[in-house]
Amino acid sequence: MEFKPFEKKVWLSSPTMHGEEIQFVTAAYQTNWMSTVGENINEAERLTCEKVGCKYAVALSCGTAALHLATKLAGVKEGDKVFCTDMTFDATVNPVMYEKATPIFIDTEYDTWNMDPHALEKAFEMYPDVKVVVIANLYGTPGKMDEISAICEKHGAIIIEDAAESLGATYKGRQTGTFGTYNAISFNGNKIITGSSGGMLLTDSLEAANKARKWSTQSREDAPWYQHEEVGYNYRMSNVIAGVVRGQYPYLDEHIAQKKAIYMRYKEGFKDLPVTMNPYDENVAEPNFWLSCLLINEEAMCKQVRSDNEACYVKEKGKSCPTEILETLAKYNAEGRPIWKPMHMQPLYRMNPFITVEGNGRGRTNAYIAGKGIDVGADIFARGLCLPSDNKMTVEEQDKIIEIVKSCFA
Repeated sequence: MEFKPFEKKVWLSSPTMHGEEIQFVTAAYQTNWMSTVGENINEAERLTCEKVGCKYAVALSCGTAALHLATKLAGVKEGDKVFCTDMTFDATVNPVMYEKATPIFIDTEYDTWNMDPHALEKAFEMYPDVKVVVIANLYGTPGKMDEISAICEKHGAIIIEDAAESLGATYKGRQTGTFGTYNAISFNGNKIITGSSGGMLLTDSLEAANKARKWSTQSREDAPWYQHEEVGYNYRMSNVIAGVVRGQYPYLDEHIAQKKAIYMRYKEGFKDLPVTMNPYDENVAEPNFWLSCLLINEEAMCKQVRSDNEACYVKEKGKSCPTEILETLAKYNAEGRPIWKPMHMQPLYRMNPFITVEGNGRGRTNAYIAGKGIDVGADIFARGLCLPSDNKMTVEEQDKIIEIVKSCFA
């Protein structure tokens, strides 16, 4: 089946601006508060605390900066081992590397596509001295936070929660970004709300917040001159970026509702295909539905081969694969994306420890490693993809995307 390409590109997830943002940016310009101090920063921090339910928020240049300062606050140092979510964007792990520590990757579980609590427990059995666990909430869906928190408490480990993708999502009514001792959110251009860039470190500790503010402004001491006693960073958010964030916050719930409607339309539209959507347990979690993702059933996968940089597939009747669907979407001027490639599969980390669960009862998959159990993250990466999830996409555009995806299985 052939379709006409979209005249205007349908994006994966692009910024959605409303008008108030420019007023706060203009105010920063007119008052000449263009640097890393000003009313917009103060208000963006206040709004974040109000929404998330944390006591302190420190406005920073990006979510990665927030994760880095969280890593430092958690006491991670050279030679330490740190348990990390495996299927995530590399920004979750980079701060561990900045501090010259060793990430140990914990496999994913199918129920939420997040860190597997059983694999985490196994990891503590193998590495009982680990004291920091970095957890990401993939695509806006919370992980099994009760189980993960209980395991970390049992072993005396600190949680750093990477909530970069999950602002506004809740687990048992509690906002993500509050489950760790130190937490991070992101306002990157494609997130649920944006500042074009920017992030926040979230904590309930005043001492930690003050340390983070000091470190983020080059660790200046309280002296009449520029005095420094420890390494600092140029990580503070600008008052201009904070103006955009401030103007976006009133629309967070609206954006989440729009994203949820997109997810539900996909779910209904694909009900007759051999696929499932990225899962969540509606009894305990309410995602922010940042990205809608698709997982092709094993029996409906055509032959697909991926190297580090390329992919190819063999077309089979009634079957498809992520490569075919993504290439077909691109052909019609719509943007999709592969699932995050798990960290243990990345060239940078292939020699790092990777903990999965042997015999987890979910059956043999094409990602099975003999004697090492099921590599869930590799399996989801092989069979999954992110669909166009832009909240400015019209219903008609989404209906067309659904038909394009269906055509791949014809």
